[in-house]
Amino acid sequence: MDFGSALVAILIIVILEAVLSVDNAMVLAVMVRPLPEHLRSRALLYGIIGAYVLRGLALLFATIIIKIWWIQLLGGLYLVYLGANHIFRRKPETETALASEQARIQQAAAASFWRIVIMINVVDLAFAVDSVLVVIAFSREFWVIFTGVAIGILLIRLAAGIMVTIIERYPRLETVAYAVVGWAGLKLTLEGWGHGSEVWLHRPELALHLPQAFFLSVTFAILVLGSLWAFRRLP
Repeated sequence: MDFGSALVAILIIVILEAVLSVDNAMVLAVMVRPLPEHLRSRALLYGIIGAYVLRGLALLFATIIIKIWWIQLLGGLYLVYLGANHIFRRKPETETALASEQARIQQAAAASFWRIVIMINVVDLAFAVDSVLVVIAFSREFWVIFTGVAIGILLIRLAAGIMVTIIERYPRLETVAYAVVGWAGLKLTLEGWGHGSEVWLHRPELALHLPQAFFLSVTFAILVLGSLWAFRRLP
């Protein structure tokens, strides 16, 4: 592959990573938000390091990784739990109670910093399976794929950091973000089950899939409608 073709392939992969990972940025934002502010950047940094290592391994061992169907299933179920737990749990009724609850959550999260970092990387691996299946269709040169994916990961981390700041300013956006997280979890769960039904059960007819266009359309709708609600001035 000549340099010009490699550059075009890298650009396409970066764009694909950005488009396919809107939900990934939301997931990271809500996962690090319970941490105290001074620990969030550290968690994202460890997440970047882990993501580079995991994506590199996923690309090197793509034919093996895509057969480990339960990674997506577990990662997806965890995200569905995060989204449902946030949206359906009972909210504090007063601002004082809300502030007290958030302080309690931050203290608990700080005590389990490494657990959050580990879960970030587990979810990263679940998303990596999805990513690998897409990007290898555009190039078989490892350095080209990894360069594109590496730039994409960096953009996702930057987007997650910005998203946390925006959520701090507009608290309603947290509910929107968790809705996207739950939706992304459903997609990963269905894909994990789909791979499991083919690889483990040998019953491909039991596979369930969300078409990518439909998934992105619903994600876009949640973001747009949710943002209109979140930015609306409170009465």
